[in-house]
Amino acid sequence: MKLRNRNPGPAPAPPFEGHGPDGAERATFAAGCFWGVEAAFRQVHGVLQTAVGYTGGNVADPSYAQVCRHRTGHAEAVEVWFDPAQVSYAELLQVFWRIHNPTTRNRQGFDFGSQYRSAIFYHDASQREAAIASRDAEQPSHRRQIVTQITPASAFYRAEEYHQRYLEKHDQSGCAATIR
Repeated sequence: MKLRNRNPGPAPAPPFEGHGPDGAERATFAAGCFWGVEAAFRQVHGVLQTAVGYTGGNVADPSYAQVCRHRTGHAEAVEVWFDPAQVSYAELLQVFWRIHNPTTRNRQGFDFGSQYRSAIFYHDASQREAAIASRDAEQPSHRRQIVTQITPASAFYRAEEYHQRYLEKHDQSGCAATIR
């Protein structure tokens, strides 16, 4: 008996109001364990706010345990609010490529599973175009094909508080799985 997939697809992204600092723009990236990704983006001048969470899945408000069981479709991701007068989206994309290996599907270092996939979740057409151009410019620096997903942003669910600024709270400089 063949089961039909009743997955309605990713939930739509929530509206901007009330989510970020005034005048800021939002970017969302998945590049493996979200602790190290968040720490890297927090170091960028012009980044105003970050949060780790889950996006790209099909279950509303998932927990870390649910995401790790591989049944929600979410990626561990970082929502980055930035001041475009201080840092461009293109510069954030450069950070994204530098902090992980975009040629490994569903894996970063010792972390395995679809929640560790490489993905850029774009919020508008200009981010989509910039992400594609950036990927195409990055490809020649890799021997293997880049497998990073470039997909529309969907609902971002903030992870449990103990995950926020995790490395900073635990006086660690990075994840064990940091690649580059």
